[in-house]
Amino acid sequence: MVANNTGPKITQEKATVRVMINLYCYKKHHMPHNQLCEDCNDLLLYAMQRLTLCRFGEEKATCERCSKHCYRKDYKQKIKQVMRFSGPRMMIYHPIMALRHLYKNLIKK
Repeated sequence: MVANNTGPKITQEKATVRVMINLYCYKKHHMPHNQLCEDCNDLLLYAMQRLTLCRFGEEKATCERCSKHCYRKDYKQKIKQVMRFSGPRMMIYHPIMALRHLYKNLIKK
């Protein structure tokens, strides 16, 4: 059975990833707000697809804590780079979203 996750937790996870990729592209590739370069847009589409098809659905941990990594190796490296850069900056630009993500990491230990 193919998952089609559209619940509130997956929706929130998608929003967080979208914001992180947007922040990364804005700061690193000097793109205007809410516009992505081709590489970042490709990564965003891939990440949204992986979240939609996630086998764990609404019970999913954050990707960092996931027991089964579903990203292809090249995309895994790209998303790690984005998260390493954007993660600390999320407390400045999107503190509520960052705190939710940190909380989710703590409760899923």
